[in-house]
Amino acid sequence: MAPKLLSYSDVGSPVHRLNGVTKLIAFLLFSIAGMVSYDTRCLLVMLVISLSVFYVSKVPFKQYSFVLYLILIFSVLNQLAIFLFSPEQGVQIYGTRHELLHIAGRYSLTSEQLFYQFNVLLKFAVVVPPALLFLLATEPSEFASSLNRVGVSYKVAYAISLTMRYIPDVQQEYVNISTAAQARGIDLSKKEKLGRRVKNMAAILLPLVLATLERIEKVSAALELRGFGRKRKRTWYRSRTLTKSDTLAIAGAVLISAAVLVITFWDGSRFYNPFA
Repeated sequence: MAPKLLSYSDVGSPVHRLNGVTKLIAFLLFSIAGMVSYDTRCLLVMLVISLSVFYVSKVPFKQYSFVLYLILIFSVLNQLAIFLFSPEQGVQIYGTRHELLHIAGRYSLTSEQLFYQFNVLLKFAVVVPPALLFLLATEPSEFASSLNRVGVSYKVAYAISLTMRYIPDVQQEYVNISTAAQARGIDLSKKEKLGRRVKNMAAILLPLVLATLERIEKVSAALELRGFGRKRKRTWYRSRTLTKSDTLAIAGAVLISAAVLVITFWDGSRFYNPFA
């Protein structure tokens, strides 16, 4: 069976063996540094590190392919929106103007704007791999435990954990409903016209939503019967102590993030300016 979208599967990689708290701290530090910095040199180094760690994790591509395509589409739309609404943002930031092509009206293609939007794209590329990896390489119960250990309410942490657990369940429910619908003659293949396929898909979504709501109601009733939320604290079955590898990983994340922030603000600005 093909791997399910955004579902956890332990492939035994060094990343999977790390503690959930370690992965959460590393993800937060890396994301903060990547979002704050506009230093192209730092972002390129962080991108190499992100992709290298993602490669080491050995997460199957099919588990995140759909989400990755959505992120790519969103990043393209974001690039277009930046240029449409603020075509001179790069010029304002870097203080110079090197026009490459005049398009129409106030729209001109400048080196500064291209460089600024390249940095925005780099920031997406730096933050997305750790975010996906944290979701794909952390067991949901351990994920909830990690959130609770860094100060998040265990009720919120458990709700997030349940959401992560339900992603593959909802996918399986969709497959079951879709198979039953096709057995009754509802065509969802590419042979059918697009409008008809969309209408057939809508017929599947209603039972999927109802089945999901029924599942939520059962879980809520089970939690209430077991007295969930009555006490301020709770223990976690999947909670683990930090190992030497966890300590090294946290130390590495702290050092990289600190170095990025120091280099970024070394000259008093978080924008690296090659046009100065």
